[in-house]
Amino acid sequence: MAHTANTGTVVAVVGTGSDEALAALEGIPGVETLALHGTEPALAARRIAAASTPWVVHDADPLAHVAAAWVELYEERATLGTLELEVETALAQFGAGEAIMPDYYIVLDPEDAAGTWRHWWCGALGHRAPRRVLPAHAPTMPGDTALRRILTSLPASRPWPDPASWLPGLAFDIPDRVGLRE
Repeated sequence: MAHTANTGTVVAVVGTGSDEALAALEGIPGVETLALHGTEPALAARRIAAASTPWVVHDADPLAHVAAAWVELYEERATLGTLELEVETALAQFGAGEAIMPDYYIVLDPEDAAGTWRHWWCGALGHRAPRRVLPAHAPTMPGDTALRRILTSLPASRPWPDPASWLPGLAFDIPDRVGLRE
């Protein structure tokens, strides 16, 4: 199953302030920044895969719909069927090469995220590869170098497990409890 690019290190910057975060990383040698939020997943995957720099930083989350369905399930605004459909869709996109799982997520200001969203980033997603979901403060002024420092010191860790091995079980990742049973 193709779920990573054959390029350099792929980093998704997610959360409020991703536009400013991408702008803060522009112009760094070896870093290509791509504003892809809201882009069709297949087009985003093609643009990411076409990059030839050591780092590709973008704002498109291939799991955005899965995340929203998981959050809505636990906030009692959606059904289990909605989550299952989004998981199936994401797995089909990964399998067809129409979505690329980033090597790392930089989550901007997760402490400000609504409770269930914080559990998504730091629990349900972060539990799969904890050193690949990195919290960061969103840039507050031009020239802010905090994200540059994070980018140049990404921790080495085991890669993401194949999404097919964990996405189908997301319904069992309960906020406040995910990661505690292992």
